[in-house]
Amino acid sequence: MDSINVIKVGGGILEDEASTAALLDRFAALPGHKVLVHGGGRSATRIAAQLGVESRMVEGRRITDEPMLRIVTMVYAGLVNKSTVAGLQARGVNALGLCGADMDVIRGHKRPVKDIDYGWVGDIDRVDASMLQKLIDEQVVPVMAPLCHDGKGHMLNTNADTIAREVAAALARYYRVTLTFCFEKPGVLSQPNNDNSVIPHINKALYAQLKADGTISGGMIPKIDNAFAALAAGVENVVITRADNLDGSSGTLIN
Repeated sequence: MDSINVIKVGGGILEDEASTAALLDRFAALPGHKVLVHGGGRSATRIAAQLGVESRMVEGRRITDEPMLRIVTMVYAGLVNKSTVAGLQARGVNALGLCGADMDVIRGHKRPVKDIDYGWVGDIDRVDASMLQKLIDEQVVPVMAPLCHDGKGHMLNTNADTIAREVAAALARYYRVTLTFCFEKPGVLSQPNNDNSVIPHINKALYAQLKADGTISGGMIPKIDNAFAALAAGVENVVITRADNLDGSSGTLIN
């Protein structure tokens, strides 16, 4: 079974020209099969403000009403996705930009209203990994925006970490998958302000301990939850690291 790297990169890295160029250089240099999943929330927030649309967040999740849905579709599947694809093409990577509606590759449903109405936010029902496999085996590199669709004509805003997890899990039927979450730190830190305090390995027992004592908190919790969910679904390795370590040579290994 062939190996594949699924790389998730936050939209903040793609905001800056220098960090974007460095990321695309490193991604292009990765050997073998690969998929890039990107965010774009900062760009969406900035453009929404320019258009007079208020951004509302609850626990880090974007409330996506009709005006915001139009903006995130425009920004994620358009501006960020196609700029990334163009950058990779310039580096000799035969990239193809996709959102979940393209080829019906990621189908989801509108999140039910409980305590909070998130609007047009989607929870994923399925990923068509067979369609992705056909592209990948033809040496096409999917570049995936954080949007799915409901099959009824509606786009759905979907968390990029969740897209990466579900894509990696679906591809595990065809490949030996390494999922890498890239963000602004070199890994999960034991001391939040000390970049030299990377925790090299985290298993479930250690994770429970680090959550209980407050070492791991906030936005890192859903990221690690996604990592363990990916492992449970058949992904071989999950790494949390900085974008300059795409090869997995450093960072935090979740196992």
